[in-house]
Amino acid sequence: MLNRRDVVKKIQSALTAHLFISGLGSPSYDLHAAGDNPKNFYLWGAMGGAAMMGLGLAMARPDQKIAVLTGDGEQLMGLGALATIGVAKPQNLAVIVLDNGHFGETGMQQSHTSQGVDLGAVAASCGFAYTCTVEDAAGLADLLHQLQTVNGPLCAVVRVSAAPVPRSLPILDGSELKNRFRRVLNLDPL
Repeated sequence: MLNRRDVVKKIQSALTAHLFISGLGSPSYDLHAAGDNPKNFYLWGAMGGAAMMGLGLAMARPDQKIAVLTGDGEQLMGLGALATIGVAKPQNLAVIVLDNGHFGETGMQQSHTSQGVDLGAVAASCGFAYTCTVEDAAGLADLLHQLQTVNGPLCAVVRVSAAPVPRSLPILDGSELKNRFRRVLNLDPL
């Protein structure tokens, strides 16, 4: 199994032109640990919403590349998002699912992916242009290449260890998160 922090650090380092939306909990901790940046929007309190927020941003800003970092538990809560993304076909959107086979934010219960649900296959059946499952360093290297070259939508399921890692808490002030992200988009703060 891959180390989630190493995976996210490599993804963030490779995708310097991307804006990031990270899902509730561990994906946000991982992105923050990789290096806080105003281009990171940490989605607090909206489990299941990261992929749809990414879609909205991708559609509103087709000139920007968007990467969503989410967990398997969150993406399972938002399965309909994969269908909507597949139909909309934004070429500038990548959904990266960090799959540890558990619901990490609610007590580490096994998630459906540990029971055979294949989120990559679901995304493929929804019409994503490219899907993959990453299980090792070679697969991660290939994903990093695909993230640079494939027109989306792209969905990558990255199998990561369920071993606990220390939390790296980004700012929790929703207004400040929103305003700093708006400044990156050259929009006035609200």
